[in-house]
Amino acid sequence: MIKRLNPALGICSLLFIIISCASTKSIDNALSKKEQKEGWKLLFDGKTTNGWHTYLQDTVGSKWQVKEGAITFVPAAGRVGGGDIVTNEEFENFDFRLEWKVVKGSNSGIIFDIQEDPKYNATYFTGPEMQVLDNIDGQDKNPETHLAGCLYDMAGSAAVSKPKPVGEWNQVRIVQNKGHLTLWLNGIQTYDGQMGSDEWNAMVAKSKFGRPGRNGLPNPDFANFGKVAKGRIALQEHPGSSSWRNIKIRKL
Repeated sequence: MIKRLNPALGICSLLFIIISCASTKSIDNALSKKEQKEGWKLLFDGKTTNGWHTYLQDTVGSKWQVKEGAITFVPAAGRVGGGDIVTNEEFENFDFRLEWKVVKGSNSGIIFDIQEDPKYNATYFTGPEMQVLDNIDGQDKNPETHLAGCLYDMAGSAAVSKPKPVGEWNQVRIVQNKGHLTLWLNGIQTYDGQMGSDEWNAMVAKSKFGRPGRNGLPNPDFANFGKVAKGRIALQEHPGSSSWRNIKIRKL
């Protein structure tokens, strides 16, 4: 004998599932009560660029705009209004997370441990970078250490670089604790190592950050590259358009 289900009971069950799913869905650019208790801090409120400034400047350039709940780099003619943006605050031991997406052919990066000083003309003179890239149509995809999620020009490969298709959001996690650095892209670990170790120094020496200048001598621009495991965090201006949201950090 087949029992007939009570229609009212079925509707109530469906409503319960819908309400449960809605209540557990995370809200962009906001912290849950659990995250607040754990000490997380938002670095982007979803509405303004408060807490950021263009490197070596006091404000954020006009090419960086907040659109649909994301900080977006909007390319425009000329160089005015661009430049990398950095956090007002410096960080040393931290768990840092964000989401990014790019348009076709775009290139960008997350640069950290930046020593903001006029003697360094760019963020990448002192700060290592986690690459952000359209792996298919981006121009800077060779060698493999230039692929999305890799420790730029130092470590990583196509085996661990698994970005979402262009236009979809990618999840980043960077953990640095007493100089020990670990990177993840979409849940896949792309690098794990100790800054300042023999292995680290060898990677730097083989990279563009350690190669000699035109005169054959060490390039003075990178004399302090990756030497200090503390500094500002940057979102990089580069060809194309990039968007960023859910930017948060927890000090360790």
